[in-house]
Amino acid sequence: MNAIERYLLSSEEEPSTGKNITFLNSIQDSIAIGSWEADLQNMQIKWSAMTRKIHEVSDDYKPTFDEAINFYPEGENRDRILEVFDKAVKTGIQFDERLQFVSAKNNLKWVRSIGYPIFENNECVKIRGIFQDITQSKTTSNLIALREEEARTSWDHSPNGMAIIGLDAKLKKANLSLCHFLEYTEDELIGLNFTHLTHPDDKHLESAQVMEMFEGTRHHFEVEKRYISRTGNIVPCLVTVSMLRDKDKKPVHFIANLANISNIKKAEQKIKTLLETTEEQNMRLLNFAHIVSHNLRSHSGNLEMLLDLIKQELPETTDNEYFPLVNDAVKHLSETIHNLNEVSSINTKINNDFIALNLLEFINKAIGSIAAQIIETNTNFTVDVDDTIEILGIAAYLDSILLNFFTNAIKYRQPNQNPVVQVSASREANGIKLIIEDNGLGIDLEKHGHKIFGMYKTFHKHDDARGLGLFITKNQIDAIGGSVDVTSAIGIGTKFTVHFKCV
Repeated sequence: MNAIERYLLSSEEEPSTGKNITFLNSIQDSIAIGSWEADLQNMQIKWSAMTRKIHEVSDDYKPTFDEAINFYPEGENRDRILEVFDKAVKTGIQFDERLQFVSAKNNLKWVRSIGYPIFENNECVKIRGIFQDITQSKTTSNLIALREEEARTSWDHSPNGMAIIGLDAKLKKANLSLCHFLEYTEDELIGLNFTHLTHPDDKHLESAQVMEMFEGTRHHFEVEKRYISRTGNIVPCLVTVSMLRDKDKKPVHFIANLANISNIKKAEQKIKTLLETTEEQNMRLLNFAHIVSHNLRSHSGNLEMLLDLIKQELPETTDNEYFPLVNDAVKHLSETIHNLNEVSSINTKINNDFIALNLLEFINKAIGSIAAQIIETNTNFTVDVDDTIEILGIAAYLDSILLNFFTNAIKYRQPNQNPVVQVSASREANGIKLIIEDNGLGIDLEKHGHKIFGMYKTFHKHDDARGLGLFITKNQIDAIGGSVDVTSAIGIGTKFTVHFKCV
C-alpha cells in the first residue's frame, strides 16, 4: 500500500472536519482514486465522491451489497470479485484486482479494486478499499501488448531472415527464416560473430556504411552479400541494415533484414545462359546466311551468264513463251539473293534499316516469280493496289511474305476448282492494310486458330507441307513492325489481313 492509499484509508477512521473532507476529495479528484468501505456488521457500503463518480451515479447514491456487485458483468469479472471478497472475509488476505465493470450509464470500464480486511476478535468486521478507474492505462497497455504481439508475429513468421546484431558484430537474436536458410538453430547463432558467416569475398562490402552509421551520417543501407550455411551452401542475400539508438542517440544495436535471393540468382543465371546460347546460335545463323547468300549469288550469276550466252549463241531457242518466264525467274532469283545478302548484314538496330517499298512493284514481282505455277494451275490473280502506296520494311522480308502467301494460295487450292487469288490494299489511320484472299481449302480456325502461326504446324495433307511457311512469315511481319490477322472457313477459302507501317 502506498502513502496515498494509506492516507485515504486512515482518513475513514478519523473524525472528518469540513477541511479534511475538502482536502480528501481534492486528492481523490486529482489522482482519480476513490475509497470504499463495506461494513459487514451493519451490512452497509460507503463510497467516496470519486468512487461514485467512477460508477457514474448521483452524489446521494447509496449502494447495497447486491447493487455494488452487479456493476461487474456476469461471468469471469463478477465471479472474481466475489471470490477475493469472500477470501478476504474468511482469511484476512487483502486483494488487488483489475477487472471490468459497467457503469450506471452503461459504459464499460477497467477498474482497480483494492481491499483490506479489518478484524476484531478474530472476526472480519469491515473491508476498506481503494477504487481507481484504469480504463485509459489498460487500453494503452492492451494497445502496447497488441503492437508487441504484431511485432513478434512479424519477426517470427517473416519470410525474410531477421537478426539483431550487437555493436561487436555478435548475433543477439535470429528469427526462424534466418535459422532455416543458414541451417543453424538460434542458440547456435547467438554469440556468433556474424561476419564469420559472410562469404570471404564479401566481408568488405559494408565496412564503409557501418562506419557512417556509427558516425550518424547514415541511417541505413542495402547491400547484396553472400553467406555460407552450416553445410557449406552459398546463400546470396539482399541485406538491409539499420541501427537502433537510445533516447540520447547513442547506438544500441544493428537490425538486419536478409532476403534470400537464391531463386532470383538461379533465374538470372538461367537467363544469362539462354542469352549466351541465343547469341551463339544467332551468330551461327548469321554465318550461315552469309555463306548461303554468297554461294547462291555465285549460282544465280552463272544462270544469268548462261541465259545471256543462249540469247547470243542460240537466239532461235529463245523465241517461245517459256524463255521470257525463265529469264524473269532467274532475274527475280538474283534480286532475292541480293536482298538475302542485305538481310544477313542487318544488325540488332533493325528499325534503322527500314526503307520505303512500293507495294505494287513487289506484288507484281512476286507474281512474276511464280508465273510457271500460275500457268500450270490456271490461277486467276486480281490485284487492286494503288501504285503510290508505300510501306516501311525490308525488301527481302516483303519478298518472302508475299511469295509465301501467294504460293500457299496455289498449293492449298481445292482439287476441282481453279484457284482465285484477290490482292487489295488501302491506307488506314496507322499504316497500310494489305488483304490476300483465296478460294482454297480453308482452315478450321476453331481447331487450329491458336496455332496457325506456330512452328511445324500443318493443317492439310500435302507433300510439300513443312509447317514453316506461316511461322516464318509471321516473324518477318513482326520484325518490320506489322501484324497479321486471318479469317477462314473450310471449303470456302482464307483471307489474310496484313497491317504494315507506312512512310
